[in-house]
Amino acid sequence: MSVKPEASSAPFAGRFALATLSVPGGPPFPALVTADARVLDLRTAFGDERLTVRALLEDWDRALGRLSALADGGGPPSGPLAEFRVHAPVEPRQVFQSGANYRQHVIDLHVAHRDPADDRPEEERRAEAAGIMDRRAAEDLPYVFIGLPSAITGPYDDVVLPSWAEQPDWELELAAVIGRPAHQVSVEEALDHVAGYTIANDLTDRATVFRRDMPQIGTDWLRSKNAPGFTPLGPWLVPAGSVADPGDLRLVLKLNGEIMQDESTEDMLFDVARMVSYASRTARLLPGDLVLTGSPAGNGMHHGRLLRDGDVMDGSITGLGAQRTRCVTETAR
Repeated sequence: MSVKPEASSAPFAGRFALATLSVPGGPPFPALVTADARVLDLRTAFGDERLTVRALLEDWDRALGRLSALADGGGPPSGPLAEFRVHAPVEPRQVFQSGANYRQHVIDLHVAHRDPADDRPEEERRAEAAGIMDRRAAEDLPYVFIGLPSAITGPYDDVVLPSWAEQPDWELELAAVIGRPAHQVSVEEALDHVAGYTIANDLTDRATVFRRDMPQIGTDWLRSKNAPGFTPLGPWLVPAGSVADPGDLRLVLKLNGEIMQDESTEDMLFDVARMVSYASRTARLLPGDLVLTGSPAGNGMHHGRLLRDGDVMDGSITGLGAQRTRCVTETAR
């Protein structure tokens, strides 16, 4: 059974956000949620029973003005938010994920995984790592790879830990949602293609990141990141215009009430614009696609405490709301 949110309010930036909701026994539908937690069924407002959030993003420039008018009272509410189940806000066709994108996180990893023969003081090794990170941010490229939409689950749904996952870990991330197709766009143009932002927890099984049988191949992101439900998403898609600065948002993840991650997106090596631009160099980003921007310091490996049955994760990002998910093992379901 899914963990319920702590309250039925909608604590996001701006006057409204998009969501995908349902009632018991009913299909998911696109909804506009106002800051005072009113819900409007957008199928009714747009006169289209087959409407989805992704379809709205396909014509985002036109839809945005209409959504703004609805938020000002242009349609009858469908009911209070507490009556609805909250699903992942959008179904993307493509998910672009990022690794090693937070300066302090990578410095910590650099120091933790030192060569046994390196007996220099930690302060010296940290200074060296900081210099490497500064050069990387100035001269290098983001590290982006592909995830599967089938790994996405709702922001309050249970996270099933597969029996084979030996070291399941959390990774709270800011996710940019594409609103206009983007291919080979510049850094300066990139944010014009972002419709909004949401929260992602990009879970990883650390034990399967590297193939033990084929170490020369490198990372195995299929196995380590793409189990069903390994990407809790949402609850809201907050329009980009309501997020004053995606480079100044605080991410906080709590495990059973204890803070594990607490960092600002200011610590990113490559900001949202650079991530979107880089991904678009190769791929054609489509409306509804997600660009995950990496996770800050404070993962389970850092704390020496990985996920297990019964754990509850609370993740929040400034202006984007909060998600709460409970971990259950396959045998415990």
